[in-house]
Amino acid sequence: MNRIGIDLGGTKIEARLYSPTGIELARERRATPRAYDATITALCALVDHLEDEHGAARVGVAHPGSISPLSGLMRNANSVWLNGRPFRDDLSAALDRQVRCANDANCFALSEARDGAGTGEAVVFGVILGTGVGGGIVVRGQLLDGAQAIAGEWGHTPLPWPRAGEHDIPACWCGKTGCLETWLSGPGLAADHARQYGGELSAEALFAAASQGNQAAEASVQSHGERLARGLAIVINILDPDVVVLGGGVSNASGLCERVTNALPNWVFSDVCRTRIVRHEHGDASGVRGAAWLWPAGAEEEA
Repeated sequence: MNRIGIDLGGTKIEARLYSPTGIELARERRATPRAYDATITALCALVDHLEDEHGAARVGVAHPGSISPLSGLMRNANSVWLNGRPFRDDLSAALDRQVRCANDANCFALSEARDGAGTGEAVVFGVILGTGVGGGIVVRGQLLDGAQAIAGEWGHTPLPWPRAGEHDIPACWCGKTGCLETWLSGPGLAADHARQYGGELSAEALFAAASQGNQAAEASVQSHGERLARGLAIVINILDPDVVVLGGGVSNASGLCERVTNALPNWVFSDVCRTRIVRHEHGDASGVRGAAWLWPAGAEEEA
């Protein structure tokens, strides 16, 4: 059976239809309604349109936040209209079939582990560095959810081994302070540069200025890479993955993988650091691709 992967973002919804062998057959995109019922309606309309042309398909959805294993309700989504609602159950009921759902960072990790930058590796840690910071873990081809369904949520752990100037830690939207997201996300990098040097440069502008020799921008970019290495060292010390795949807009910065790779040996609790730090292969498509692969081969018989 064909598979439909849907990436439910805060501003857009993207859906792609794949054959059982992974060939893309169709795609559609539309704006995300900033209301719960309208979001369910928009998702159903996308599925109906794709199936009208190509036949019935299994549906997987990559979404922000996570679904509580206790209540079944959405939580921690920056698309706040989803929080506290039985999203998976409501969408399944509206489509009259089982729908599989996972956090968008988990879907990114699954896509890159399946046939992307982490192909063939036993343990893959997928990292999202964008407007927020998230992560997902794939072990031997299987997505790891965890007991609380929060495996990989390293963005809401504190920056380790803080240095001078890092103790006055910024507040995070989650209610804690000093989360890695407030340092490593695009807005976090921009805010740190503004605190240190003034101005209102975006992360993209900072990377561009650094490449052109701007010393202040270069200092901020170097600090960002070193902090990313510290954050990932904690993950490597605990999980010891074969590869870390970087995704999200910040991951496209020139030289980021090299900066992290060079800094990691200073922080990893080992005499060798073999974990590869690589950039994504499928980019923005990884969320929607991973959502489709929430239905593995043989899943038709399971449902």
